[in-house]
Amino acid sequence: MKVLVCFGTRPEAIKMAPVIYALKQQDVEYRVCVTAQHREMLDQVMEFFKIEPDYDLDLMKPGQDLNILSSDIFKSIHEILLKENPKIVLVQGDTTTAFIIAMAAFNSGIKVGHIEAGLRTYNTESPFPEEANRQMISRIADFHFIPTKKSGDNLLKEMISEDKIFFTGNTVVDSLEFGKKLLQSGYKSEEIRELELKLISGKKVILVTGHRRENFEHGLSEICEALLEIAKREDVQIVFPVHPNPKVKDIVYEKLNHIANIDLIEPVSYPTILWLLMKCNFIISDSGGIQEEAPSFNKVVLVTREETERMEAVDAGFCILTGSSKDKILDESIQLLSDTGNEPTPTNNPFGDGKASERIVEVLLIEFKVSS
Repeated sequence: MKVLVCFGTRPEAIKMAPVIYALKQQDVEYRVCVTAQHREMLDQVMEFFKIEPDYDLDLMKPGQDLNILSSDIFKSIHEILLKENPKIVLVQGDTTTAFIIAMAAFNSGIKVGHIEAGLRTYNTESPFPEEANRQMISRIADFHFIPTKKSGDNLLKEMISEDKIFFTGNTVVDSLEFGKKLLQSGYKSEEIRELELKLISGKKVILVTGHRRENFEHGLSEICEALLEIAKREDVQIVFPVHPNPKVKDIVYEKLNHIANIDLIEPVSYPTILWLLMKCNFIISDSGGIQEEAPSFNKVVLVTREETERMEAVDAGFCILTGSSKDKILDESIQLLSDTGNEPTPTNNPFGDGKASERIVEVLLIEFKVSS
C-alpha cells in the first residue's frame, strides 16, 4: 500500500502532521505533496513538525484567483498521480487544495480518504468556498474519517454508506497534545520570549485572529470597530497576529495600527499560537482550528461568523456565535471580561482524544489488507 498525503495550507499541515507520523510508525509507504496554497505559513508548520515534502508544487501567487489556483493544481497533480500510482490519496478538510486533489484522484481511479469529513453549515456562502468544497469531496470519497458523531450523522443524512464512515476524532487534537507537552516541558522559542516581554502583567489578554473571505471588507471593519471600543479599557491587552492576505492586513492596519492596548504582530508559528491560547483570557476569531483547539485550554471563542460547522463547541459552551456585529462582539466581550467568571466547565475536548491519527492508519491497514 502506498499513500499520497496532500495539503497546501497551514491548518491542513497541522492536522496532517500526526497522520504522517502514524504512517511512519506503522512503516507504511507514503509520499507527501504540498501545493503551498499558503507558502510562508505552511513552511512554519512543516519546519516545526520536521515534514519534508516529496513534491512541493509552490503554487501560491499574490492575490491568486481560485479558478487559476484550481487549474494549476489539476495540471501539477496529474503527473504526480501517474508517477506514484498510490493506492489512496489522503486530503484534509475543505480547502481548494483538498477538493481539487480529491477530484483529480477520483478521475484517475484512485481511492480518496477524507480526513475531517462531514462538517456542515449547509450554506455554501458561509464559509466560502469551504462549505461547497467539503460537500463535493464527500460525494467522491471512499473513506470518510469523521471527527464527531454529528459529522457522521450529516453524512448518513446525505446517503453516504455507513461502511465508508469511520469515527476517529479530529487530528488537530493529536497535534495539540504534542504541542502542549512541548510547552509544558519548558520549550520557549525566541518568538515566545519576545511576546512574553510584550504582555503587560495584570492585563486581561484577548487573542484575535481573522482570515475568512466572508468577513473581508465590511465584516472585518465591524470587527475592528469592536476592538477599538474594547481597547479603551485599561485592563485589556489585545494581541492580533494579522493574516498576510492584503484584504485582511490593509484594513486591520488602517484601523488598528498605533492604538494603545492593541498589539498587531506578524503571523506566529504553531507553538506560539498554542502558547497564546494558554495565556489569553478569551479569543475573538473566525478560525475553525481555534474553535477546535480552545476547549483543550478551557477558553471561550467569540466566533465572528454567523454559522459554524463546529456546533459541538457551541453546545459545550466554548464558542459563542457573534458574527461580525460590533454590538454583539462588544456585549459578549464585556461579559467575559467581568469579574464574575465565565469560564466553561472543564471537560474533555469534544473534537478528540489525541488518537485520531492512529485510528486512521489502522483503518487503512485493515481495509487495504482485505482488498489487496
